[in-house]
Amino acid sequence: MNVKTKLSDCLRPLMLGALFLGTAANAAVQSIDRVVAIVDNDVVMQSQLDQRVHEVQQTIAKRGGGLPPPGVLDQQVLERLIVENLQLQIGERSGIRITDEELNQAVGTIAQRNNMTIDQFRAALAHDGLSYDDARDQIRREMIISRVRQRRVSERIQVSEQEVKNFLASDLGKMQLSEELHLANILIPTPESANSEAIQSAYRQAMDVYQQLKQGADFGQMAVARSGSENALEGGDMGWRKPAQLPPPFDRELSAMAVGDITQPARTPGGFIILKVLEKRGGGAQVRDEVHVRHILIKPSEIRSEAETKRLAEKLYDRIEAGEDFAELAKSFSEDPGSALNGGDLNWVDPNALVPEFRKVMAETPQGQLSKPFKSPYGWHVLEVLGRRATDSTTQAREQQAMTVLRNRKYDEELQTWLRQIRDEAYVEIKLPGADQAAQ
Repeated sequence: MNVKTKLSDCLRPLMLGALFLGTAANAAVQSIDRVVAIVDNDVVMQSQLDQRVHEVQQTIAKRGGGLPPPGVLDQQVLERLIVENLQLQIGERSGIRITDEELNQAVGTIAQRNNMTIDQFRAALAHDGLSYDDARDQIRREMIISRVRQRRVSERIQVSEQEVKNFLASDLGKMQLSEELHLANILIPTPESANSEAIQSAYRQAMDVYQQLKQGADFGQMAVARSGSENALEGGDMGWRKPAQLPPPFDRELSAMAVGDITQPARTPGGFIILKVLEKRGGGAQVRDEVHVRHILIKPSEIRSEAETKRLAEKLYDRIEAGEDFAELAKSFSEDPGSALNGGDLNWVDPNALVPEFRKVMAETPQGQLSKPFKSPYGWHVLEVLGRRATDSTTQAREQQAMTVLRNRKYDEELQTWLRQIRDEAYVEIKLPGADQAAQ
């Protein structure tokens, strides 16, 4: 998992979760401090425990929950700090380091996700009694722990091809990997014991709404004005739903509809309902453009200058234009070891997998034609486009999605097993007053 782009998945809601709920955590070190736990080659201090307990208390209070007795909370928080400490020690031994650039980007991401600039982030920290440096240190620790987990836990996870096939064939797999629909509704309600006259009246109202919508009336405004649904004031917005979560016949009907389409009024136990498809995502065919291309690569070196490299590429271009065989020249001159022996043939490639310079020239070169020599980070190229096609990679994409779902499921299970294992194998001595001391 990449902490640069998926920070919210990597950082656990410890200090940060409490901070953005408006805590007033006290980061000042107490004048008198003492050890409350020995953890292998490190210790947990009373000041660390007090600060974390305070943060947890504030978070629970913001959620409106009841607090456990102080002694119980202290022991629970201390146990969390012990396990964190063990992971940080593993990170230290493994040589895991967070660069200042990575840390700055992480801090910027957190600020952005809370709709703050860096200056506003600093001000929020100061308001809550935390220094910017303390916050950076906490974020750095969270990132180290995340990387330790990814290394140690991910290597324990194996997903077989048969597991992927079984998941794709299961009802759960089909539902999880199906497309999602962003829906809105308008409900014309009928009383629970409505007679036929009341039902007919509701139907006429629903048809009147439907006709206005077909003539261009705004769905959201009509929902506010006419709908009896609980989400009427939100324009009838129902959020994202999977077709399998909808009752028949809506599951099949909505899947076949395009974005912007609306259903005719349909009778439900609550009345007559009209649905609109606002958006769709996932589940559809995954079509990928591919290009069949071959090239000759000439690299500058200690004995061949940039200018000489360019001139050689131009000479090869002229020779091919004069009728010499591309493949034979590639075998003789190309310095791309992966394709030279195949006459420079890269086979069918996804343009997105190539460097921008190569991708741009390839896109601009008509099929069956040769490009003029051009430069990329690898050197000077001459390429020929042999074909273009659109490939349906739906099956491959669905298998990758299934693999991700299964790995994430196993990761959660394996993480808990691993955390228990490192805790059981560690030497831990509790020195918290009122707690039983334990040494392992």
